[in-house]
Amino acid sequence: MAAVLACGTMGNVTRIVIIGGGPGGYEAALVAAQLGAEVTVVDTDGLGGSAVLTDCVPSKTLIATAEVMTTFDSSYEELGILVADDTPPVEQAARVIGVDLGKVNRRVKRLAIAQSHDITQSVTRAGVTVLRGRGRLGAGGQAVDGSREVLVDAPDGTVQSLRADAVLIATGAHPRELPDAQPDGERILTWTQVYDLEELPRELIVVGSGVTGAEFAGAYQALGSKVTLVSSRDRVLPGEDPDAAEVLEDVFRRRGMNVMGRSRAESVKRIGDRVEVMLADGKVIEGTHCLMAVGSIPNTSEMGLEEAGVKLNDWGQIQVDRVSRTSAPGVYAAGDCTGVFMLASVAAMQGRIAMYHALGDAVQPLNLKTVASNVFTDPEIATVGYTAADVECGKMDAVVVKLPLRGNPRAKMQGIRDGFVKLFCRPGTGIVVGGVVVAPRASELIHSISLAVDANLTVEQVASAFTVYPSVSGSTAEAARQLHIRKRADGES
Repeated sequence: MAAVLACGTMGNVTRIVIIGGGPGGYEAALVAAQLGAEVTVVDTDGLGGSAVLTDCVPSKTLIATAEVMTTFDSSYEELGILVADDTPPVEQAARVIGVDLGKVNRRVKRLAIAQSHDITQSVTRAGVTVLRGRGRLGAGGQAVDGSREVLVDAPDGTVQSLRADAVLIATGAHPRELPDAQPDGERILTWTQVYDLEELPRELIVVGSGVTGAEFAGAYQALGSKVTLVSSRDRVLPGEDPDAAEVLEDVFRRRGMNVMGRSRAESVKRIGDRVEVMLADGKVIEGTHCLMAVGSIPNTSEMGLEEAGVKLNDWGQIQVDRVSRTSAPGVYAAGDCTGVFMLASVAAMQGRIAMYHALGDAVQPLNLKTVASNVFTDPEIATVGYTAADVECGKMDAVVVKLPLRGNPRAKMQGIRDGFVKLFCRPGTGIVVGGVVVAPRASELIHSISLAVDANLTVEQVASAFTVYPSVSGSTAEAARQLHIRKRADGES
């Protein structure tokens, strides 16, 4: 379905101003430039945004180091690898390898800056103008020609005025802070501050068991910290597949992590070189560091949004439709500031969709049921499509098969004991509507299921496609075969 641009133009060139240079912003800028628009990106910290500078890229780089250490720690003996040094015998519980966290973090920052630089080069080569500063909507509303004013507060204190035929807000979000747990960047930390650490936290308390909390807890546990994970819910990753969360929590506990469920943190205090976390039940947990992972707050304040007619919800997130339109004509929004699905891939898609719509190109509205996501723990948890919760509540009528990886030959060879492949399909047609993979590199293995969901493939089609033998991906085909057999049995009964 194509949409026609309704806002004003200058000659035959549409003026696009994008506030925010994260995935939603820079991907939108590239699309708009390719479609012939005059594009300006207003950015504060560097293109790539928090996804590149303080979130996705840094955290996954840190996790990559942790993953290597976990893989070696857990399997070197079984795989017959000899450590030819003076490492004490295994029965002494000494660790074979260690980590230089300062060196790891310097690599993390270097890669993040390099990625931001690459994005900036790509955007400027496309003809996009990048302005350093903080953008906000002007107070005048739409002009007669449909354009709007965007004001840019530059670092030197000056204010620049831009005219835009369409505006995209892609300002992201920042870590939520509790009033009684203020970060100091040294002992009480947000996830943006951990990369300044030079030494590995000896005793790390992670408050929050969502995706961010679980990823950092698992990573620092693997790097050698003694980790306590404080969860206000009854299990880790309350928003993920229950079977997947159960596997991960079992792995965490088996590796020595102290997982405290149904425990709400009330306050965090620094006392010298230690921290104290006070729980709602009066219990106090002590450690050397505390990482706060209690959600995020959209960067939407003091931008003139509501004055311009942009509706926000109770959490300050911008309300958008499936083509990224806000309630204000000519104003679009993408990414974490919308709260639609807080993934870099979704932000990028929202930004691209906004530009396709604003510039009159063919546009496919956002479909969240085709979004693949991943939790970068060890093992990883990847999901796509409808979930077990959707099936249980009656939102989707589906048949499910869960296939443990312990029977997979490739998994056996690699010493993989934990994980599974789960597929959901419609009972009559056998069309694949969802899936979960819990495994090392689940983020790579989910792609075949993602393709099946996106293309409405049946379990027969998935089962008949060749897989390499031996391979972990073979379990996806085997799960599809089992669903096919169950479908036949149900049809004959």
